[in-house]
Amino acid sequence: MTTDEARIGDLVEHLIDSHPPATTSPRKFLAAQYDLGLAWVHFDEGYGGLGVNPKLQRMVNDRIRAAGGPFCQARNPIGYGMCGPTVHVWGTDAQKQRLRALFTCEEIWCQLFSEPGAGSDFAGLSSRAVRDGDEWIVNGQKVWTTLAHVSKWGLLVTRTDPEAVKHAGLTAFVVDMQDPTVETRPLRQMTGEAEFNEVYFTDTRIPDAERLGNPGDGWRVSLTTLMNERTSIGSSIPERGSGSIAPLMEVWNELPDDRKDVAARDRVARLWARAEVQRLTNIRAAQNRRMGDPGPEGSIGKMEWANLNKAIHEEIMTLLGADGMLYGSYEMLRPEQTMGADSRQKSFLRTRANSIEGGTTEVMQNILGERVLGLPGDVRVDRDVPWSQVPRN
Repeated sequence: MTTDEARIGDLVEHLIDSHPPATTSPRKFLAAQYDLGLAWVHFDEGYGGLGVNPKLQRMVNDRIRAAGGPFCQARNPIGYGMCGPTVHVWGTDAQKQRLRALFTCEEIWCQLFSEPGAGSDFAGLSSRAVRDGDEWIVNGQKVWTTLAHVSKWGLLVTRTDPEAVKHAGLTAFVVDMQDPTVETRPLRQMTGEAEFNEVYFTDTRIPDAERLGNPGDGWRVSLTTLMNERTSIGSSIPERGSGSIAPLMEVWNELPDDRKDVAARDRVARLWARAEVQRLTNIRAAQNRRMGDPGPEGSIGKMEWANLNKAIHEEIMTLLGADGMLYGSYEMLRPEQTMGADSRQKSFLRTRANSIEGGTTEVMQNILGERVLGLPGDVRVDRDVPWSQVPRN
């Protein structure tokens, strides 16, 4: 055991002993976890971290879960997995001070990237920010914004220089989602819920002090967010047979023997093998990251996680037969968190978004084809053209 491992083990033990999860409120427990540097162990000291190898975070999380402790990502998934790491890299000291309230879930965060005309082509976004003294005036629309309706802060990327090429004219900000000029409208999904939203900015004023990086750094800031998002989504390393394959195995074990025919057994076995291959690939990716070489496995993991998760829940519906059609109520709800589902049917419907969120499967394939396999890229006629001159619908 390394010195860092021993130190963190002692800190986790102290956290659990001094704040027993059974009798401590989640917010108080998470606050103590943050103050001990166990929120993101690789962050700087004073901002929820200890400046150690990020691989040690899993040890922290596993021990806290085993003790029945709370997990920030269940309530604030976008904030914990994407916004927090981005603010840590790009934010000012004042902005980093908000990380504690993010981790305790007192302040929920959202990510304002996609637009109706700029989804996969994120760099083509058109929401504008115009500087006015020490403020920026923002007008535009964002879409598919998870948990915007309960968020206090949002990570926003806008266009600040329309005469620059599209990747170079972007700037990132932290925006107050409770500003009266920010309007959030629900997008109802096929589950009946509306965890996604449309967000409209009408002459919204953002102080220049809320800028992340310099003007024009928006693309680089967004890459920090997206890389953390894809790693967060597709790089989990569950125990063998658990994780995404576990719901299918539960359904299989519940089936009567007369419905476990050879064809169904073969389909389930193939999916189990795919889940194990993904798990092993993620282990290899984690080992490469420790050596400073991320490799291509991050994009592979996200792409395969999306495809596999959809296939697993499709097979669950097949095994359930007619019961798979019994969904229940489609009452319109605006949930306060995204983790988990209360039925197998709902899980099946929710997984349809997996190949879109965090970068579409098509985008992942392009990344792997061009940057890993070295295949020629698509023809791009707007690479060296100012954004203002690029034709748009």
